Amino acid sequence: MARMIDQIRASKLPSNMMQFAARGALQVPAAENIEILVHLALHNKVFGELARMTLAGWDEKASLAAAADPQTPREVLDYLIAPDNVRPKLLPALLENPSVSESQLVKLSTSAMRDTLEVVLKSDRALSFPKVIDALKSNPYLRKEEAEELRRRLNGGTAAAAPVVHASDTPKVQEASTVVPPSTPVHTGNPESTTGEHSDDEPAGTEADEAVATYMKDHASDIAAEGEKPFQSIGGVVELLGQDFFPVIDAGNVPVPEQAQAAATPVAEAVAKPTVGKPSAQKPKHHSDGKRENTLQKINGLDVKGRIQLALKGNKEERSILIRDGTKVVALAVLEAPKLSDGEVEKFAGQKNVLEAVLRQIPLKRRFMKNYIVVRNLVSNPRTPLDLGLGLMKNLLTQDLKNLSANKEVSETIRKLALKMYKQKMETANKK
Repeated sequence: MARMIDQIRASKLPSNMMQFAARGALQVPAAENIEILVHLALHNKVFGELARMTLAGWDEKASLAAAADPQTPREVLDYLIAPDNVRPKLLPALLENPSVSESQLVKLSTSAMRDTLEVVLKSDRALSFPKVIDALKSNPYLRKEEAEELRRRLNGGTAAAAPVVHASDTPKVQEASTVVPPSTPVHTGNPESTTGEHSDDEPAGTEADEAVATYMKDHASDIAAEGEKPFQSIGGVVELLGQDFFPVIDAGNVPVPEQAQAAATPVAEAVAKPTVGKPSAQKPKHHSDGKRENTLQKINGLDVKGRIQLALKGNKEERSILIRDGTKVVALAVLEAPKLSDGEVEKFAGQKNVLEAVLRQIPLKRRFMKNYIVVRNLVSNPRTPLDLGLGLMKNLLTQDLKNLSANKEVSETIRKLALKMYKQKMETANKK
């Protein structure tokens, strides 16, 4: 008896059966169901969109089995590892599957975001291909020490060589661990950034200390795995700080005439003095050599544990930077902060320069999902994984569905489904 996939390829099934096939409802083995869905997604103009949506939410266990099986058809594997379709849970199995072609690994490595890049760098099979290593070296999210390690591997060095640690980085980590001990409240330097929420300049209370202790305990293995990874912002520093950001200028690096410097000193001291009758603002933090330090510089000087503490006990400005941390365990700590406001989460849900793990974590908290703006921003965010966006669309209002159907930034699957749901809601409203 001919397989169902062969009948579909030969266009022998009636329209109603094709629709069942696009929904994954045919009574065939799981592996064949996936093969049918991929064929429809790639080659059928009528039912392709429905098949793509079905694949995006397909059973994880069955998908993982197909991703790991060398006997899985090449077309299915190419579809699953394509940058637009790849699911994080399937990626390790796909990378080690000998039937996944080198060209697909090169394509993925070239366009991979930071979270995907970390998985690829752990794959011995992927790193066995020189072309994949070249593609990784051209990826803008690759860190300097990782590029050096890839260069050694490409030149015949040992794969398990110790990561490059610059001598200048070691004092920073040690200093960070002494500046922000677990039991010390984190004070901030920008009291204006916390308008409308709890005062972040007040000493962190028992709640914040408990949050730090609990998070450190629950994620001990993840923290240990990250080691002393430095801060690296998703999207780069310019996007992080904005065009209007002017960093604090280090006076020690700018040559100033002695007379001008002497004249400027009393003025600076006068400005630094608080006005009588008004509460004095917190003084900017200084290094031991007297140089002023801004928020980003402070974060750059912290190790992973220090950044986690700051994420849980810091202020709004610090959370807005740490949510974009390329280290997942740090970025997720921001979502556990006791002082985190709904307005901040609304902003995070719409950001394109955060890890995919952050966008997946937000819907897991019931408090956030009670906020309609958070749901709407997640669906409208092109960075949101397709399966997550499709699952949240049912909660959108009619007007937002209409706006989403015209949003060119989101995927075509999201736009078409939004238009379909909008028309259905309008028809239902007109019948009443």
